[in-house]
Amino acid sequence: MTELPPPIADPSPRLRRARADFAGLQASIASGDPWALAESFGAEPEASWGPREVLAHTAEMLPFWLGEYERVVEAGRTTGDGAPFGRVAADALRIGILERDRTLPLRELFDRIETGIERWERRVADAAPGEGDAVGRHSTLGEMTADQLRDRFVVTHLEEHARQLREILGGG
Repeated sequence: MTELPPPIADPSPRLRRARADFAGLQASIASGDPWALAESFGAEPEASWGPREVLAHTAEMLPFWLGEYERVVEAGRTTGDGAPFGRVAADALRIGILERDRTLPLRELFDRIETGIERWERRVADAAPGEGDAVGRHSTLGEMTADQLRDRFVVTHLEEHARQLREILGGG
């Protein structure tokens, strides 16, 4: 199992920053359109994502991981009895959605990301005390609390993809 950092005490400011980051990137990405679609965009080592693949993935991952978070919280299990959750990068459905949605208009992708982050912000604000301690079991990472799931697959992942888009645009 991968050693995970402790949960983020309050992810709300980081979610707000991520939402602002994506909103701030929209005009620059739109000005570079049409972006070429990547020929290799799955989980293979030679995969290379452009803005459309990054945006399509970000838009689909937000509701996916919210559902997985809810699945773990609902099960309410403790260490040693984690509810199964998640997926891996090579998941066929994930790649299929990415292939389909990367051809959507950029405004739709950005709107989906905005909506997805807003849903996470509401969920974080509505969290009951202790529910983030519920434990799930990821197929490759092992046991994780719901809060660790949220932090790894949503909060830091959003930050990574915003950084990835800035790098594609040449702004590091």
